Amino acid sequence: MENKSDNPTMLKYKYTPTAEFYSQIIDSLQDYSIFTLDTAFNINSWSSGSTKIFGYETDEVIGQPFDIIFTEEDLNIGIHKKEIETALKEGRATDNRWHIGKDKSLFFAYGVVFPLIGAEGEMLGFVKILRDLTERKKSEETIKKYIKELEELNTHKDSVLAILSHDLRSPLSTILGTTDYLKEYHRSMAHDEIQEMLDIIHNASKDELNMLDYLLEWARIKYASGVFSPTKLKLTPYITKVIESFKGTASKNTINFHQEVEEETTVFADDKMLISIFQNIVSNAIKHSKKGGTITVSAKRKDDKIVVEVKDTGAGMTKEILKNLFTPKMKTLSEARKKNKGAGIGLLLVKGFLEKNGGEIWVESIKGEGSSFYFTLPTENFNKMGSEDEILVKKQSA
Repeated sequence: MENKSDNPTMLKYKYTPTAEFYSQIIDSLQDYSIFTLDTAFNINSWSSGSTKIFGYETDEVIGQPFDIIFTEEDLNIGIHKKEIETALKEGRATDNRWHIGKDKSLFFAYGVVFPLIGAEGEMLGFVKILRDLTERKKSEETIKKYIKELEELNTHKDSVLAILSHDLRSPLSTILGTTDYLKEYHRSMAHDEIQEMLDIIHNASKDELNMLDYLLEWARIKYASGVFSPTKLKLTPYITKVIESFKGTASKNTINFHQEVEEETTVFADDKMLISIFQNIVSNAIKHSKKGGTITVSAKRKDDKIVVEVKDTGAGMTKEILKNLFTPKMKTLSEARKKNKGAGIGLLLVKGFLEKNGGEIWVESIKGEGSSFYFTLPTENFNKMGSEDEILVKKQSA
């Protein structure tokens, strides 16, 4: 019998892959999006991996512009154009960035785009290949987040120790010193002197209690996450409640309140934290306002957030104070409490509450003219608008 392996005609056979064969290979790569663009940068081929990653079916995306896969932030700074320019100049362009799918969800991908050149050297278009690396990105961001939290907890610990060693000890020392003096000399002291001593003890005790309240609230941010319960809230009742609570204090210094927030303005936040945010910022404004001054609370919508402004016509702040306003060190924390009547710790409290609710805070101030405290709060549940990592990237891109 003839051995077929010895047949020279069989050895000469050579398989030539067809376009369909290559297409099948490309479609088998489900973890990769592979598609091509024409010279006008419109999509003209789309792999099944692209459908899996982006959500668009082939007939939905053919003929669509290249920019549909980019976020609004990247489109505003022309990332899609820069990618093509780099590919033409250097032969390829690589990137690591967030892209947007059909359902508007974000995912993080590593991608490369390169020109598609014909046999005669003519420009046919471009090929884009990318891989979804969202889970890896989230892992990296989680590690960074944990490191940041550890650093913050260490700073928090140092700050608390500073308060315990100085701010809480000082009033106690005053109370103990004054009561010791009263115990020894009260029989020979005049009534006015005794009254003066009692006033000192009373004021020091109030100071101590206020500081303990600050510490308890601060600890609540860091450790009592279980009590966090955000819901959709109307802003005006909370603003009105805080203004009413401070009317007595404000009237003594003839400070006027202006409330300019529309009644239907809503935010998504924890109600107890919201009250605390307004109480601290308004209280701070009153303490630094001049007699006859004005405090104005206003709000406007920006994208999916409400921007609240609390403006005063008070003393204002220097650039140096502004720089360290929300990140006081151990020494400056005690100094801020003495000079600014507790503002240092109160503003740390506000910053923590706002971050917990998906917001942020910043200040504009002119020395001698007054300050404007701005803070944002989401209008919807920010955890449903995307992961914390995605929100962070959006902020960094804006």
